[in-house]
Amino acid sequence: MSIDPYFSVPRLSMLDRGVVFAVAHVRGGGEMGRRWYDDGKLAAKPHTFTDFVACARHLVEAGWTTPERMVADGASAGGLLVGAVTNLAPELFAGVLAGVPFVDALTSMLDPSLPLTVVEWDEWGDPLHDPATYALMRSYSPYENVPDDAAHYPRILATTSLHDTRVLYVEPAKWVARLRASGAPALLKIEMSAGHGGVSGRYARWEEIAFENAWVLDVLGAR
Repeated sequence: MSIDPYFSVPRLSMLDRGVVFAVAHVRGGGEMGRRWYDDGKLAAKPHTFTDFVACARHLVEAGWTTPERMVADGASAGGLLVGAVTNLAPELFAGVLAGVPFVDALTSMLDPSLPLTVVEWDEWGDPLHDPATYALMRSYSPYENVPDDAAHYPRILATTSLHDTRVLYVEPAKWVARLRASGAPALLKIEMSAGHGGVSGRYARWEEIAFENAWVLDVLGAR
């Protein structure tokens, strides 16, 4: 989904503290046309992850930051992205912020009773009936690929909502449980009265953003 550039009031407090905000336009997005989108879905989905890693390495090589002061941020399918990238290149990031993350993708895509599974087969493939798709999704699903020893992983904050019907809260809950069992410094925050879009109301939303920003600033060592 392409998102037009927009002005973020809450982000000003981060910029005032010297934080650099960068957007990675990885394949699978629509910002560079249909071919760019198609080259990051189905069998080409891993391009999304390697593109993100390439963007992070570019920021380091260009002198904008260092791995010790970089946080990856993604939500929903973007949560799958940052989860997969954590497995691919944990050394590149000090922290990973995963919002309502689709991190147990293989399990969900194997269950056609879930509301989005069948229609999402057009995006990810159908692992229930196609062994090749099953093998591919198994190779990148964040939950499936947490190593036995993840003590070297960046700090991770996963946020979710109890009433999320698009990405069930059990996905990040399972992921964080496996991460912590493997030694990763992972936290889980569950909103008890919200859905996939998070809390409702201006001030509740700002409080939610403030919590996440405070965590990011702590990871970066900024105040």
